[in-house]
Amino acid sequence: MSGGVEWALHCCVVLTSVEEPVPATKLAELHDVSASYLAKQLQALSRAGLVRSVQGKAGGYVLTREPASITVLDVVEAVDGPSQAFICTEIRQRGPLATPPEACDAPCPISRAMSGADAAWREALRAISIADLVQDVASASGPLAMSRIGGWLTTPEA
Repeated sequence: MSGGVEWALHCCVVLTSVEEPVPATKLAELHDVSASYLAKQLQALSRAGLVRSVQGKAGGYVLTREPASITVLDVVEAVDGPSQAFICTEIRQRGPLATPPEACDAPCPISRAMSGADAAWREALRAISIADLVQDVASASGPLAMSRIGGWLTTPEA
C-alpha cells in the first residue's frame, strides 16, 4: 500500500471538521507534506468521487458524501486502485517438475491463501468508515481535537 493512502485518509478525516472548502496547500501545511504530493492524492480522491474541488478564491476540497458512507477501502482503492495485492504467476507450471497447464484448473493453495487474505483485508477496510475514524480520533486525542483542527483549517492565512 502506498504512503498516499495514509495522507488521503488523514485528509478525509480532517475535512469532516469544516463546512467550507479547504485548499490543498492548507491541508499540506497541516500535515507537513509537500503540497504537490498531497495534490496527487486529492486528485485521486476527486476522480473517485470522494471529494470535489471547488474553484475560486474560497475554493478547495470538500467531501462529496457523508463520512459514514465513505469507507477506508474506498480511499485505498481511490489512491492505489482496486487490484489485488497478490498476483499469481503460476510458478507451479515452471521448472523441471512443472505441473502441466491442463492440471492447473483450480488456483494453487498459495494463490487461494493469498486471495482469501486479500478478501478478508478488504472486508475489514470496508467495515470502517471515515466517521468511525473521526470518532476514534476524538477518543484518542480528546473531544476537542476535531474542532481544533477545523478552527485551524478555517483560520485565514496571515
